[in-house]
Amino acid sequence: MKDRVIVMTGTSGALGRAVADMAIERGALVATLERSATATIATASRLGLGGIDLLHGDQAAKAMKAVAERFGRIDALVNIAGAFAFETVAEGAPETWQRLHDANLMTALNASRAAIPHLRKSRAGRIVNLGAIGALHPGAGMGPYAASKAAVHRLTEALAAELKGSITVNAVLPSTIDTPANRAAMPDADVKSWVTPDELAEVILFLAGTASSGVTGALIPVPGRV
Repeated sequence: MKDRVIVMTGTSGALGRAVADMAIERGALVATLERSATATIATASRLGLGGIDLLHGDQAAKAMKAVAERFGRIDALVNIAGAFAFETVAEGAPETWQRLHDANLMTALNASRAAIPHLRKSRAGRIVNLGAIGALHPGAGMGPYAASKAAVHRLTEALAAELKGSITVNAVLPSTIDTPANRAAMPDADVKSWVTPDELAEVILFLAGTASSGVTGALIPVPGRV
């Protein structure tokens, strides 16, 4: 992990922060892309680019170029940006489907497309996407979220086939992540079975590192302790 240049999206949330912090602790050079303009920061080990709307491919491309110019290359992309909504098909709003499609699929697609030319130049190019176990067998109220995450799964597999031999592409599929927001939303849940951000970060950084060269096109469930 030392000196690997990793671009991450969605680092304003609990999981993203955990992955970024763990990567930096292990010697990686991390660039974070966020919509908030206040996210802009530059240190020796971290470049934070704020005001980036990943729904616009040109902004994603400019951001990747800025990272490559700052650190000299890009070795891995970790797509964590996303959104969740619990809403039934019959009573929900069509706008929810579009919002989750944009937040979960299109951000990952645009970031990946922008990063591919840079990742091809790396000796160990990696893309890691955030899927969801809930997209495998969705229950009532999970329609829009599951559909958008299932699309991320298919994107992962398609990209892995396209890029085999030059860039590995994998996805981690967590169950409910143990975050303050999820605890507040589900106060009566048994959190002991949830996956922690650090547990998930370990798997993500393995896939973003050099040791995972033989793994591509994988959808890896990370359900936490059972």
